Amino acid sequence: MKLLIVSHVIHYEHKGRVYAYGPYAREIELWADVFSEVRIASPVRREEPPKDCVPFAASNITMVPQLETGGDSALAKMRQMLSLPVHVWKLARAMSEADAIHVRCPGNLGLIGVILAPLFSRRIVAKYAGQWSGAARVPLSYRWQRRILASRWWRRGVVTVYGEWPNQPPQVVPFFTSMMSREQVNRAARCAAGKTLTHPAQVLYSGRLAPGKGVDVLIRAAGLVSPPVEVTIVGDGPERPTLEQLARDVDAEGKVRFAGAVSYDEVMAWYEKAHVLVLASNTEGWPKVLPEAMCHGVVCIGSTEGLIPWMLESRGATVPAGDAAALATAITVMVSDPVRYRELSARSAEWAQRYSMEDLKESLRRLLAKSWASPILAGEVSNAKQPAI
Repeated sequence: MKLLIVSHVIHYEHKGRVYAYGPYAREIELWADVFSEVRIASPVRREEPPKDCVPFAASNITMVPQLETGGDSALAKMRQMLSLPVHVWKLARAMSEADAIHVRCPGNLGLIGVILAPLFSRRIVAKYAGQWSGAARVPLSYRWQRRILASRWWRRGVVTVYGEWPNQPPQVVPFFTSMMSREQVNRAARCAAGKTLTHPAQVLYSGRLAPGKGVDVLIRAAGLVSPPVEVTIVGDGPERPTLEQLARDVDAEGKVRFAGAVSYDEVMAWYEKAHVLVLASNTEGWPKVLPEAMCHGVVCIGSTEGLIPWMLESRGATVPAGDAAALATAITVMVSDPVRYRELSARSAEWAQRYSMEDLKESLRRLLAKSWASPILAGEVSNAKQPAI
């Protein structure tokens, strides 16, 4: 069965290989294990990829390059509108050659994809990776995608979302992901078993340096924490120069360091060193960084947005997004009580170690086999024990 994936993620062709952001690439390879052929309709740059990208290892993945558009300026929006007919034509052509279609949302291509996909196949599945319900501070196009996916237009498809939301149509299914292999989970479990609080406590942020992620709030909070902590920011993105300047402006340079973009394996190493991870973002769907860190026994502090309070209930702490003083207080409390810290660390590890890539792949096969009534997919499903989704 041939699967077409519609994605807004930038891919890179370099020295005969295709690269993409590490966690995303690992997830796409799970789909390549389920389907005989995977084609990805997305923007492709022919240049050296950033350090946080990895090459696809699966040989059955090929690219269907799409236009790269976007931006917040008026000119960028105008170009995007003018390029709409080309987007529609290129995606429609790719969809006409597929047996099944997977649309990844939210994103510019995702909006077009969720409109077109039901016209070309009965085997359609969408992933909405943002906050499915209750987020008011999201772009209008994101809200359109949610409405279309929850409408009768997608009644014959499957829509995977993070979290269980009341009063949803039958096609909307909760589905949680992990990019850690069972081997990595086992290694993290050994790390978690020996995780103890030391000083100065190591506070970590891992992810894109982009607006809304709350990294600026963490930098402001760093100087207010007592006893002092060391903050490491792992990742790269458009906000990095601004954040580095902010660290200088608030006199936090000695407490905050920027590690830049690193490989997925290096991220695992940072989890092993960290005591606390902070994700004080404005909106989140299922932030994979939280269960990854928790798997290593890292205690997490997040915002009160999306699924974060549910993920951290009795396992961490939450603070209002944008409140540096509240975040500083939460970090101070966390690193000042070794007994309480160890208790939360153990709870975090026990919860997060239920998820792995292998479990995700089996759950995905079962979900699609049931929803599509596909004998091909049904025959490939193993009898392995499945995690709750």
